Formats: sequence, structure tokens, C-alpha cells
Amino acid sequence: MKAMRALFVAEKNDAAKNIASILSHGKLSRRDSRSKWNKIYQFQADVLNTPNCFVIMTSVSGHLLQYRFPDSHRSWQETPIHSLFDAPLYKDVIPGMEDIKRTLIEEVRDSDVLVIWTDCDREGEDIGAEIVNICNVVKPKLDVFRAKFSEITQIAIWHAVKNLTKLDQHVIDAVECRSELDLRIGAAFTRLQTLHLRNVFANIFHDHKDVISYGSCQFPTLGFVVERYKTIQEFISEKFWRLVVKHVRNGVDVEFNWERQRVFDHDVVQALLDDCTDAGRASVVSVICKPKSKWRPVALDTIELEKIAVRKLKLNAKNAMSIAEKLYSQGFISYPRTETNKYPANFDLRPLVQSQVANSDWGDFAQAILAKGPNPKNGTKSDDAHPPIHPLKFASTDNLVGLDWALYELIVRHFLACVSWDATGNETKVQIRIGDENFVATGLIVDDLGYLKIYKYENWGDKLLPQYQQNEILNDYQISINEGQTQPPSLLTEADLIALMYKYGIGTDATHAEHIETIKSRQYVIIDKNGRFLPGYLGLSLVDGYDRMGYAMSKPHMRADLESNLKLICEGKKSKDEVLREQLAKYKRIFEQSEIKVKLLSDTFREYLNKQQENQNNELNDEQKRSTPNTERRKKKGAGDAMSTTGRKNRGTGRQIRNHRERSSEVATTNLNDVELLESNFHFFFFCFLPLCFLCSLFQGPNHGRYFWTCRKNRNDPAKCNFFEWEPR
Repeated sequence: MKAMRALFVAEKNDAAKNIASILSHGKLSRRDSRSKWNKIYQFQADVLNTPNCFVIMTSVSGHLLQYRFPDSHRSWQETPIHSLFDAPLYKDVIPGMEDIKRTLIEEVRDSDVLVIWTDCDREGEDIGAEIVNICNVVKPKLDVFRAKFSEITQIAIWHAVKNLTKLDQHVIDAVECRSELDLRIGAAFTRLQTLHLRNVFANIFHDHKDVISYGSCQFPTLGFVVERYKTIQEFISEKFWRLVVKHVRNGVDVEFNWERQRVFDHDVVQALLDDCTDAGRASVVSVICKPKSKWRPVALDTIELEKIAVRKLKLNAKNAMSIAEKLYSQGFISYPRTETNKYPANFDLRPLVQSQVANSDWGDFAQAILAKGPNPKNGTKSDDAHPPIHPLKFASTDNLVGLDWALYELIVRHFLACVSWDATGNETKVQIRIGDENFVATGLIVDDLGYLKIYKYENWGDKLLPQYQQNEILNDYQISINEGQTQPPSLLTEADLIALMYKYGIGTDATHAEHIETIKSRQYVIIDKNGRFLPGYLGLSLVDGYDRMGYAMSKPHMRADLESNLKLICEGKKSKDEVLREQLAKYKRIFEQSEIKVKLLSDTFREYLNKQQENQNNELNDEQKRSTPNTERRKKKGAGDAMSTTGRKNRGTGRQIRNHRERSSEVATTNLNDVELLESNFHFFFFCFLPLCFLCSLFQGPNHGRYFWTCRKNRNDPAKCNFFEWEPR
């Protein structure tokens, strides 16, 4: 009798390697597949109710197939754009994945069973379906099973292989629905805006690579950045005044804050100050002491991991999740894509804490947790698929280095903080009254740092306040008026942007980082030197243009509606076809109207170009006025300067800046409608509506001789846009 042969397929090579090692008890052989990145692991195991079942384990590298339009709809010039909403689609192998497809076909020919070991989320379910579709071409009656797991550990993998299930068709339908909509909607609006702007601004968008893409997730993501930028631009600062009382006792400076906080009328504040001065003394109204706690963090989900990694490790979300997936595949952490931030009541935390006792930095704290008993602080969310992100096994800088170690350390420290106890202390509030005005000072004494002993990403410290007695009279204080002014909100950080995307339902925890990278790679936005998002003029033009058409395309509501419908498909409450019909009908109506009003896009774009031209002319005129002998002497210093504007790459902006300086009189009279000056690389312009400078660092150090782009305004100029970007090596 022929022995059973099973084909196991994971989503990544590392996952396949570690799963195979667990199931084979380390007794396996390895051979090459058609793809050099995806190895084949062979072993025998007691699985599928079969002793010594012969198992072939391999992997894919994410999605294998993608929707495509037929050749009849590939031509941008000949295909009516509106037909893309109804055109037939077919699935084709993604370029670069052909060798993986060949491996699957070759290995499944002699297999009796196929078991899908892809990640247990929406995309993993659909990737599993793609694997099945490819294998069914040569083995249409193949038995197919799905392994469900959240971590690559002995217990989890053996539990999965003993409790195999089937792929969830509802989840697959949701991903297929989203993929089809993204292609049809994205292709239609991308072709519309790209062809129109190429036609009107041929000198700028002359390269066929200058694609001005649209995506129903990336556009609301861009919208958040633009909305915050405009809020700042439109912000009108107001002066305010407040009273401050300062008192010194036992060598400690104490500041009492005004109960009214601030007033926007100086005369009113001056009158209140006069009343306080006339009162001549302060009385202590109350001294209140009460316990104060700083709560430990709740269990870690994907959104919070991305935000903390961005804020504390200075990673971008894409890199953070790439590292997290690597740690997961290597068995160091649980599955990193989860919406769950609470542990099930029967979840055994002690072994996870015990595994960290050997660490020299937090081992003693882990031992203290074991002595008290792990007590997780739970949130309220659960995706009913995966637990919160947590460490699975001990690691050190001997087997993890650099950013891999930094992210692992963050996950461990967060986990230990979550299952430990709150920081506690005592807070004292002293309220005084001068005349009819009340002022308050607050002090804090920390009794137990609790989780903060190992959670270095937060601080909570003593704020010393000397002793005061109720009804005490103070005479030796000072009272004065402090002036300030209201400040606009800051530009968004990546953590802020992720929080907004989650709040308004744009994308999922698995796709937030991808959508942010898209608007960055398209140069619709840039990151300033403070790590904050600044929209480029092309991004501003697109958002404003569609807003003028009357469609809030940059607002989150349309995409959020789609995401909620995809959840209904997953739950079996709506069908894929039903959601496709509704969404395509809605977007097609908007597209037809946008096609009629598309000139508003070019009008808006031209307005931004005119603003850039005006600023550029003013800047060049200022440069001419500053052309003094001192300026000439500075130019002759050349290599002695810290930075040099000469460079061998002549990339777009650098070349144009030199040309502008050589022909400044021509620049001043150029009509922008001809846009003669904007020859290429349009995306390197206009973050403060002036061309960027292309410079070379001459400072001795690791970046010596490296080229970079920066705002051309003086570093002390308040209008400087803070743009900075290294030229790729």
C-alpha cells in the first residue's frame, strides 16, 4: 500500500522551516525548490491520522495571484475609462512568483492531501485559496485542510495539526471583493487624473512613469495629512494672559496656577491683578492628599505596537511590522497582526513570564510578577482569532541584534508591564486664594514605581511640594501676569496618522503601514526632520481639486463604509456580489461626474504652480539684492564651506536651481502657463513653494560626501519648511 504523502504550505520560508522543525522533532532534510527563497523541507510525522506520513513542507512569499484587465483594456489611450468599472477580469500570477507556482504544481502531483499553513488573517486566508487554485489545476480532487494557529510553538502547532479545519469562504470573498474594487476604482481614477494632467502639463508630466495614482484607502490617508496642514495654515493665533503666583518655601520653588487658566483680554487680567495686589495676602483654602495611580498598559495589539514603535523606536510602521513578522516566523513572538487587546480568562501567562526570568535587565521583575501572580490589564477588543502580541521564548542580544532586538525588547517589556501592577503614589493639591482669585499647586510622591521599573517608554516622577497648612496666611509670594498665545496643532506623526486611520476605519491593522508608504512613495507627502507629515503641492492639488468638484473623496466616510461591508461579508451577512454592485454603482456615478469636472484638477494644480512661481521670483529677487561683495566672497570659499551646492548627480531640482541662478531675469518674466522651468522630477518641489536645494555634506563622519535634499531657506527663517531627505546611496 502506498504511503500517504502530504503537501504543507506556509506563507513564508521562516514559518515553513520552524513548523517543519516542530512537526519533525528536528529530524528533517532540506532541498531547493524552483524559487531560491522558498526551500522544501521533508520529514515523516504522525499527522493526518497516519503514522509516519511523508510530508513535504514549502512556502510562498505572500500573494501569488492578482486581478488583471484583459489586453483589450490595457491601452490607456484607446480604452474608454468608464468601461473599467464593467470590464471582465482574470487572475494572473504576480511577476516574480512564477517559480513558486511551478514548485507547487510539481510537488502536489504526487500528494494526497494539501494543508494550508498561511497566516490566520484575511490575507492569509485568501493566499491559501490562491494556493488551492493553483494546485487544483493538476489535482482537482485534492483533499484540502486549513491549519489554525496564532504562534509557532510546539503546543500551538501540534494543536493546529490535530484540529485541522477548512478555509473560510466568507473571508476569501471579502478579500476578493476588496481586491476587485481596488483595481477597478483605482485604475479608473488613476487613468483619469494622470491622462488629464499629462495633457495639460505636458512639460511636467512628460514621462510615462509619472503616474498620479488614486486609491480608495490612500486618498483618505492623504486627506488626513492635508486637513491637518490646512488647519495649521488657517490658524489665527490669539494672545492671552494669565496670573501666576510663585512662592518659595524651604528652598523649593512652588508655582500656583490660576483657576481661570487664561483670559484673552489684557485689561481684564490687569484689573484682576490690581485686585489681588490690593488684597495683600494669600490664604491657604485647602490641602488635599489622595492616592494616585499611573495605570499599566493594556495588552498589546497591532495598532498600539505600530504607534509605540514609531514614537519610541523611531521606526516607521512598515519596518516595525516587517520586523515583527520576522520575529513571529522565527518563533520569538505571537502573531503580530491582531485586533485583540485582552487575554482570555484561561490563558496561562506564567510560563511566558517564567521564560523571561533569565534576563539580567528584567529577570528580577519577572520573578516578582510570578510571586504575586500575573495580573493582566485587559482592554475591550477581541478579533476572536488571535491573542494579544506577546513574547513566546527567551532571547538575548546573542541571537537578536539591532532593530530586531529593540522591537523584541519593546514587546517583552510591554508584556511584563501589562501583567504586573500599577505605579502608585500620593498626590497633594494646595489651593490658595488671593482676593477673589483661586490658584492651585500640585505635588506628587511616588511610593511604588510598579510596572515603570521595567517599562522605560514612560516616565512618572516625584514633584516635590513643601508642606502647607489649611487656613495658613502667605505674605511672601509674588504674583504677576504671564503672556502667551494660542498655538496651532502640530503636523501629524505616523503614530497620529495610524490612530486616525483606525478611528475612521481606513484599512485594517494589516494594511495601515502599506497605505502610508504609498502616499510617501508617490511623494504626495514627505516627512520633515521632526518626523511629521507635510503634504506636497501635488497632494494638495488632488485633494482640493476633488473637493471643488463637490465630492469629499479625501474624507474617510466612503472607504469606511466599504470596510464595514467587508466585515459583513466575513460574517456571512452580505454576499460578495451584493457589495460589489453597491460600491461600483456609487463610485461609477462619482467617476462620471468627475470626468465632466476634471478641469478643476488642472485649475487647482495651476494655482499651486502660480503660487510657487510667485514665491520663487520673490526669492530670486531677494538673492539679487543680496549680491554684495560679501556674498561673492562666501561663494569663493567652495570646499571650505560645511555644505556644497555642487554635485555630480544633476538630479532635477539641483540642475534647475543652477539654471535659475544663471538666468534669473528670464525666470522673473516667465509665464507659468508655459511651465518651462519644471523639466522633471516635479515631486521634488514646493513643500514651502520653493525649489529644494540639492547639497552635499562635507562634515567628517558616516555621511561625509553624501547628497541630500533640503529646503533652500535659511535655517533661521521662520518660513523654512523643515524638509530634509537623504539622496539614496
